[in-house]
Amino acid sequence: MLISVQALRALAAWTVVCHHFMQIFFDFKARGPIGQLFIDKGAVGVDIFFVISGLVIFLSTEDKRLRPGQFLLYRLSRIVPAYWLYTLLMALLVLVAGQVLPDQRLDVGHLLLSLLFIPAQNPGGYGIYPTLNVGWTLNYEILFYVLFACALVFRWQVRLLVVAALLFATCQAFGWVSEFYRSDIVYEFLLGIGIGILYRRGWIGPGLWLPLLGIGAALMAIYCLTPAPRLLNWGLASAVLVMACMALERYVERNRLLKLLGDCSYSVYLMHVLVLSAGGFIARHYGISPYLMFVVCAVAIGAGSWLSYEWVEKRSYQWLKARIDGEPVAQSDSQLSRQKY
Repeated sequence: MLISVQALRALAAWTVVCHHFMQIFFDFKARGPIGQLFIDKGAVGVDIFFVISGLVIFLSTEDKRLRPGQFLLYRLSRIVPAYWLYTLLMALLVLVAGQVLPDQRLDVGHLLLSLLFIPAQNPGGYGIYPTLNVGWTLNYEILFYVLFACALVFRWQVRLLVVAALLFATCQAFGWVSEFYRSDIVYEFLLGIGIGILYRRGWIGPGLWLPLLGIGAALMAIYCLTPAPRLLNWGLASAVLVMACMALERYVERNRLLKLLGDCSYSVYLMHVLVLSAGGFIARHYGISPYLMFVVCAVAIGAGSWLSYEWVEKRSYQWLKARIDGEPVAQSDSQLSRQKY
């Protein structure tokens, strides 16, 4: 995995953290330009995630002979254990400390649908969200994995077209059942695959000033444009960000801190709402400054995500992959960084 992409993934995760900080602590009511920026634009971290996900999945499979079922088992082994853990922790928190999450409701049927990545109306009544609210993005991820698995029977040069056709047909079909799949955000995975093809053909070369200009232009587009239509506005801007960061790889390729931050980004994304919700309740109950509490929460998320990566993500993936491949557990360690979300 390119360290530059790892760094961008970490930045995207923490952008989403700041977005939800404004929601949980201030109910999306800004107290300054920076707060308003995270309210209006913080959700773009999800778009960056989706583009990176398409890129990572393409690059990690284009030179391998993977069976569709094998690919799906690898992906499920990578994302399911941590997601199920934090979903169950969210359910437990709602059950035993509902005052921390006053808008949440627990329903066993909905919880099961959440664990199975099936979109459903949240019992809290605020939309189609799973028990762990941020897991709505994983419902799209799972759909993408299934369709990409089908495309593995084709050579890598045409997989973009195959996945695009399958994604369009499936989303239109599912759209009759749930409007959830009609969102154009789902097509941002295709941008990542396209970037992967350009990269493999050598069309994304190293640079400095042009990539920096691209980053500036992309950030300006995100700042000036609304998220609708999301694919054209934030999706394309996110794709430019990813390509620009890839072109800057030689400047960060040995940076271990950026790699670590990228490694922990999935756990940051999954756990941050739990930590922020608890922090928001404590801040309101004891009259603590929300900004001071955010610092405490950020430290807790940072430390907790590292522990989560080391003890939940890494170990569960090693254990499951070893059994899928019939190999000793130690041999699967080197595969982890190439199977990131």
